[in-house]
Amino acid sequence: MPVITISREIYSEGSYIGEKVAEALGYHFVDKSTMEKVFAEHSIVQLGEMYNSGPGFWARFDDMRATTVKFLKQVILALASHGNMAIVGRGAFAVLSTFSDVLNVRVQSPFPVRVRRAMEKERIADRGRAEAVLREWDRERDAFVKTFYDVNWYDATAASAFDLVINTGKVPPDVAATWIIQAHTELNKKKPGRKLTTGTIEVDTALASTVSEVLGCHTIH
Repeated sequence: MPVITISREIYSEGSYIGEKVAEALGYHFVDKSTMEKVFAEHSIVQLGEMYNSGPGFWARFDDMRATTVKFLKQVILALASHGNMAIVGRGAFAVLSTFSDVLNVRVQSPFPVRVRRAMEKERIADRGRAEAVLREWDRERDAFVKTFYDVNWYDATAASAFDLVINTGKVPPDVAATWIIQAHTELNKKKPGRKLTTGTIEVDTALASTVSEVLGCHTIH
């Protein structure tokens, strides 16, 4: 049940790369909008709300936080169990770090490169404003991972956290997608032996059904 997770800095082209990888492999492409649909089906707080809330906000709502954290992890595990996934963001690498058949990828770019891309895509004329916006987005992303997984998002670039780290300031996104596909293909050739795989994940039947419905599948892989 092959799975690829892509953790990316904003404007590192990680989402584009994830879509290209999913398209080439015939996999499901999963991002925040996909998970929000699963959350909505189970009447859980909107994923966008929790993603943009720092640790202080969630510390004031312990029960809500605990429920949301638990459900997000369950959703990611359910997606991995379904298989054939390219999951972008949401800290999926942290949830699936122990599974031998998951390829965890980090996509990043130097800050000036990301600022330039932000200015182009968001049509922001003032560089100072673009830098401020980007730093705020980075802060929100860092707060999310720290709050939900107790992981320092910036320290997570260490080799132990990811199988492949790509700098799209130097490597073109299409080349990066090719590298990921090649690495994933090689990973699939290896026999897991007694190592933990996504095939061992146990998923609640109702949640598994919701995931299949959201993905447009009639059966679970």
